[in-house]
Amino acid sequence: MARIVVAGAGAIGASIAYHLALRGASDVVLADRGEVASGSTSKAMGGVRQQFSTEPEVRLARDSIRFFEELGAPFFLQVGYLFLATTDAGLAGLEERMELQRSLGVPVERAAVPAGVRDDDVLGAVACRRDGVADPPAVTRELVRRACELGVELHEGTDARDLDREVLVVAAGPWSGELAELPIRPLARQLLETEPLELPERLPMVVEAETGFHFRRRGDRLVIAMADSVPRWGTDTSVDESVFGDRLGRLAHRYPAAAGTRIDRASAGLYDMTPDAHPIVGRIAEGVYAACGFSGHGFMQSPAVGAALAELILEGETSYDLSPFALERFEGDAVFPETLVL
Repeated sequence: MARIVVAGAGAIGASIAYHLALRGASDVVLADRGEVASGSTSKAMGGVRQQFSTEPEVRLARDSIRFFEELGAPFFLQVGYLFLATTDAGLAGLEERMELQRSLGVPVERAAVPAGVRDDDVLGAVACRRDGVADPPAVTRELVRRACELGVELHEGTDARDLDREVLVVAAGPWSGELAELPIRPLARQLLETEPLELPERLPMVVEAETGFHFRRRGDRLVIAMADSVPRWGTDTSVDESVFGDRLGRLAHRYPAAAGTRIDRASAGLYDMTPDAHPIVGRIAEGVYAACGFSGHGFMQSPAVGAALAELILEGETSYDLSPFALERFEGDAVFPETLVL
């Protein structure tokens, strides 16, 4: 059997290695220049949602949710994802996406705003109770543990290009372009964490549809995120404190119990962005496969991606339709771009 080297021990690479081993691959190496879950996975928000705006993205998330459900607590807390609309246009967009999601079997429904979340300016809300929040580094380490039990070799502090192989799988997130010619650009995104607060145990991920401002509970704190008004392209992951006041004001408005808190911790990680915000998944050259360019969605879609790509590598074909994620799509104009990038 061919020696398969998976480059990148984040959520995507770990899932691929695990699923390769599950399918009987006996010579799999998972390599990372750093440590397991030390890159973008360590900075991920940890949301797990099926509420996307395009069918391919909905399918990847829908087909991943069962794995997270089986993991359960403390890896995954099924508290739901709540999208709020404060304008007629925002509400129309939510309802249009809800119809698409429901047609694909995702149980999205109109929802009431939970106690504690301000709703006097909310025109409507939708939620999926099967969605939730997870601990990306912990989930990734668990996948690696399972993979190693099945015979996968783990090489930390190792450049995959230095290893002998017959097959290379590029799953290095924002650094994937160093291993293959791929249309990927790194985009810095920040996570801000409040001081300890008294929080309800079942607080969902709360997302404002129009602004993309969102927050979740992590332990006794709230984690806040929102796209910058000017995208921060590149690999600079320094923290921009100039946005703290704006984000805290938005949080106090939407969740009044958090008024007066301050940002206690902050970090910046990297999204691996493609021109259409869809990932690149599949064979890209002889003996080379890619699973990257997830544009901030990789963790929540990693179970389905790992299963599909493992099948493709070992069987030469897959029952999963990966055509929307083929690298060749960039030879022409990208179509149906995913718009719900949080």
